[in-house]
Amino acid sequence: MNDEQSHSVLQTPSKSFRPVLIASNHTLSEYSLFLAHLLAGLADESIPAALVCPPACDVESVMSGAVEVIRHPIIDLPLLERLNRNRLIEQLVRFQPTVLHCLCEAKASLTRQLARQLSLPYVLMINSLQNRWRQVSISSKHCARITVPAKSIAASVAKAYPRFAERVEQTNIGTFVEEQSGCFSQSSRLPSVVVAHPLNHVAEFENLFGAVRHLAIARYEFMFVVMGAGRAESQLRKLLAALGLSQTVTIVPRLQPWRSVLAAGDIFIQPRRTTVFNPLLLEAMSVGTAVAACKGGVDDLIIEDQTAVVFDPDDELSIRSTLQRLFDRREFARKLAKEAQKYLKENHTVSKMISGTLQVYRQAQQWFSH
Repeated sequence: MNDEQSHSVLQTPSKSFRPVLIASNHTLSEYSLFLAHLLAGLADESIPAALVCPPACDVESVMSGAVEVIRHPIIDLPLLERLNRNRLIEQLVRFQPTVLHCLCEAKASLTRQLARQLSLPYVLMINSLQNRWRQVSISSKHCARITVPAKSIAASVAKAYPRFAERVEQTNIGTFVEEQSGCFSQSSRLPSVVVAHPLNHVAEFENLFGAVRHLAIARYEFMFVVMGAGRAESQLRKLLAALGLSQTVTIVPRLQPWRSVLAAGDIFIQPRRTTVFNPLLLEAMSVGTAVAACKGGVDDLIIEDQTAVVFDPDDELSIRSTLQRLFDRREFARKLAKEAQKYLKENHTVSKMISGTLQVYRQAQQWFSH
């Protein structure tokens, strides 16, 4: 089978779906719960699905039902790129997909090639703002829909690609919301704060750690856990030692299952603005922690004094006063956590995500058939 050969596999009725989900290592690590919920939802609807992912990925935590896992590339060498892609094409032809679903920008080029060779429509999922994906490859003939998890990303896509604006569809990432909030629910327990953020830049933590130091000096007692990894980890540990916070702040790697780690906290902090949709923020809200965050970037989940309290990340005093507000007004913190859970139940359910995804598949197949 050569590169230019085309295979028409769109032979099933429009009401029938056989999606192929195309994922990267990043998707499987950062959006594992989303993918698990999506695959479970497809299985519940008796929809056969295939998952294309790199060979080294651990997919056990996301698998549901009879999902066919296709590893690509088998041998990751540039000289074997054509061989790997032809092998992938052969496996997809056997599966007989009706639509391709690219789950991240990193796989957009591969998905575009596959759609052309298989003569299929595809759905492209974009999870970040324009400055992170300037070179995304989009086919006007095969890309039927571009799905985004937030209005801020939708606006970014429409601005960058105005000719695709009408194909942009917001499909909120869904989660299961706990019935109860654990925020400050046990008066006998030492309050705990969880931060989840890459440890790549010392400057991103200096004001936060300065605020924590002043809270400790003011005799606030709490556990403070920073969950993450990165090239600045050793410098951050030295900074904590210099501030006298080595016994107060603990740095740990990304722990699994991280939803359980988030549930153990009373407060969750998003320390910097982010240009990507943050699944950890979504899950922190879902388990009932009070959220402190900063506005800017992809901040659709952050509604001041409804789903989160807001601080200026470049102002140590702002961070300190915001955390003091949560520590001193625990009823307010609990109310904030419950309001965030209510917001997710109204806007970010798994059932709505699945129905929205199936609607997108239907639209994609009908669009391509015409």
